[in-house]
Amino acid sequence: MYRRGGFPMSTMLIALKRSSWFRAKYLLFAAIGLMFAYVIPHDESFLLHPKDPIWQHYESFKWWLLPHGIAGACALLLGPMQFSDRLRDRFRQLHRVAGRIYVAAVFMAAPLGFYIEYFQERMGGARSFTIAAAVDAALWMVTTGIAMVFILKGKVQEHQQWMTRSFAVALVFLEGRVIGGVTGWENLGDRATETIVWVCLAFSILSADLVLQCQRLWRSPSVVRRRSPASPQRTLEAPVGQHVLAVQKESSETSR
Repeated sequence: MYRRGGFPMSTMLIALKRSSWFRAKYLLFAAIGLMFAYVIPHDESFLLHPKDPIWQHYESFKWWLLPHGIAGACALLLGPMQFSDRLRDRFRQLHRVAGRIYVAAVFMAAPLGFYIEYFQERMGGARSFTIAAAVDAALWMVTTGIAMVFILKGKVQEHQQWMTRSFAVALVFLEGRVIGGVTGWENLGDRATETIVWVCLAFSILSADLVLQCQRLWRSPSVVRRRSPASPQRTLEAPVGQHVLAVQKESSETSR
């Protein structure tokens, strides 16, 4: 199973799968960057305009909104850094510091987001928004907490899986605003906005698991078909690396 030039076929297939995963990962990061580029001018431009009328709405709880916004922004910006293999391998200490800041930001932004919605409910807002904020905060903190427990126990793979789920929940903040703005549904009233939030929450963990399953498929050893020496008609399946070793062994025995 060698191509011209002496490169093992197994090595080439594994390298091809890794490059495919890298391309998919960078496409995902690019999509997140595009969501940032849309949401900041479309939904958060009031931060640069002190006289924007929306500040009158935020006046009563603006000092709760400030730490919530800063912590949430830190989590959204630092999240992608946790999935960079190069950063993790070359700057391990930076990876750990960024991870700790991410965890701290989650446990600050999530409960504050719930409290802000509860505060707005007291001002006449819908209770259903408060429930949605509570579910969002709970999912975000639980997934992040589980990821933290796994890394403290030295279980890196499980930690990465739960960090993926945690960041998927974090992206609900961007996804809801992008969907509402692009489709124009944000102009249909609070019920439409609430529906978008619930749909994004419902699919957050599912989408994370789909990414994890695709990652597992791309990174798993390639499977090829080979014939058993004892029974030429019987076809077996084995990973490429094992098949190459079997071929080498058969060749050495034949040369004897």
